[in-house]
Amino acid sequence: MAGLEIRELECFLVLADELHFGRTGERLYVSQSRVSQLIGSLERRVGARLVNRTSRSVALTPLGARFRDALAPAYGALRAAVDDTRDAARTVAGPLRVGFQGTADDRLLAAVTTFQDRYAGSSVEITEIPLSDPFGPVRRGEVDTAVVLLPVEEEELVLGPVFSWHPQRLAISTRHPLARCTEVSAEDLAQVPLISAAEPAAEYWRRAHAPATTPGGRPIPNGPAVSTLQEGVWLIAAGRGGMLLCAPTAAYHRRSDVVDVPVPDLPESALGLVWHRDHENARVRAFAEVVAATVP
Repeated sequence: MAGLEIRELECFLVLADELHFGRTGERLYVSQSRVSQLIGSLERRVGARLVNRTSRSVALTPLGARFRDALAPAYGALRAAVDDTRDAARTVAGPLRVGFQGTADDRLLAAVTTFQDRYAGSSVEITEIPLSDPFGPVRRGEVDTAVVLLPVEEEELVLGPVFSWHPQRLAISTRHPLARCTEVSAEDLAQVPLISAAEPAAEYWRRAHAPATTPGGRPIPNGPAVSTLQEGVWLIAAGRGGMLLCAPTAAYHRRSDVVDVPVPDLPESALGLVWHRDHENARVRAFAEVVAATVP
């Protein structure tokens, strides 16, 4: 029914129970005149009188009694659904699916342990997120929240705590001439094809981690596009290009034929905890609070 008002239905059910406008107003914390307005509005909406009123008594009409009998179970089910959903939204206990892009280091794992210890009945399931699809698992509901590389510009996502700021390093083959340097500048990136994330990663996100030009405007060659970080490391070892990685990730994936060289004039990289704004609940918020307090 167009324009259906839950408040009118609630008022009718209480009046059908009390058969008294004053007591109905007391139960609903509204005035007696407001009860009359709500009942009158409902009667105009259905096109018939539901309540017979006199100065001494209130009684349901036959149609009103029929309406009450049909409405009460449906209204009860609606209230139960709202209450169940509210309880679920407020409950921290239960499984939390957390996606990690890259490496789940000791500090993040410590946050997971702290969360499970603090909230009895909670559990965390950890899932790796592809380099090429940082936000897809959150959008599709495959995970409840995810640790991803910044930046995040997706309107439907909430960016929670930002952490793990680290200098960037250029991971290149030991055969590359820059591998002998103790550090390189951002302008030196013009000498290295940069390996980037493949689609569906957004263009702005891919270019943040594999820029097309140096700060001075020199073009940076395009390297291969990869779906996973491990694919990128293999291509680096094969001499197909380089990748910009944070120091911990470079150290985690270190191998004998790959070297990581500091690039001190690039902005530091950072991680952020994100979740879909339509799926936010107490469990996600509690985990975000633990991460903010645990991970520097």
